[in-house]
Amino acid sequence: MTGAAMGWEEVRSAAREKLLGVCSLCRVCDGRVCAGQVPGMGGVGTGTSAINNYEALRAIKLNLRTLHAATEPELSVTLFGKTLALPVLGAPVAGAKVNFQGRILEWEFTLAQVQGAREAGTLACTGDGAEPEEYAMGLKALQAVGGRGIPVIKPRPAEEILRRIRLAEDAGAVAVGIDVDAAGLMSMRRAGVAVGPLAPDVLTRICSATRLSVIVKGVMTADEARLAYECGAAGIVVSNHGGRVLDYTPGTAEVLPSVAAEVKGKLTLLADGGVRSGVDVLKFLALGADAVLVGRPAAWAAFGGGAEGVRFLYRKLAEELRAAMILTGCPSPAAAGPALLA
Repeated sequence: MTGAAMGWEEVRSAAREKLLGVCSLCRVCDGRVCAGQVPGMGGVGTGTSAINNYEALRAIKLNLRTLHAATEPELSVTLFGKTLALPVLGAPVAGAKVNFQGRILEWEFTLAQVQGAREAGTLACTGDGAEPEEYAMGLKALQAVGGRGIPVIKPRPAEEILRRIRLAEDAGAVAVGIDVDAAGLMSMRRAGVAVGPLAPDVLTRICSATRLSVIVKGVMTADEARLAYECGAAGIVVSNHGGRVLDYTPGTAEVLPSVAAEVKGKLTLLADGGVRSGVDVLKFLALGADAVLVGRPAAWAAFGGGAEGVRFLYRKLAEELRAAMILTGCPSPAAAGPALLA
């Protein structure tokens, strides 16, 4: 599939064929058809948390404004010392054997994510999991693109987190993350890998033990956002792990405003959950995020077109975001705020 011929529907069609029986790539990806499909692409249990992500974002409405001078919006943002072409990063997605039934090699999947993001002028996060190759392939992919990425570590015992952070430092990573929302991940525990919550003193120790910016992924309340900041985190991700760990959580768009009211401007505020378009990106920015993470669509893109498919996804999101910014009178991501919301 060449760049000239590639379109999003072609990418989705190719991905649907490769993911038959794993993901239906529904026309409306709202988490209903795949509810309970964990491992896989669905939400845990009843699927309510994943559905809430989609519905909460869908409920947000934007004000249409066309009497203004924002004809050429600036999409770039600077995060962790790097300027990105758009306020969208790849979410940490790993576990090709478990989540995708081995339909793709871990290395092939991870490299596509990282290369596609770099070619689009942004960053991808890489994942971690029960299989040692998952974190290792992420670091190898980051090294292949000059370190332009963010490895995200499961909430393992402190010494193991620190060991993996040292590996991330050696790989030249931009920053490092800990997805604390995986604290109760049953697939990890069944595989004999200890994961659990991080006590504040442990997080403080971790943040002070590395020169890298530490991002805490999986914050869903204002008090824990403040706590992460007080422990030394440079960033947080408002996330419920794609609705894949705890049933009946609110959608991330529901809780983001209260989190932003607590820590906006003190650290880098990221969010994920249900992002399917550039309009969704603008909604999250208006709710208080500095940038967003995109997960499932990036996985589809990797399956449907490799690194080129991932790059195409970011180009699509950028075009949609630019149009939405023009039609709401928003000149830059930093200028997005409650005034955009109806």
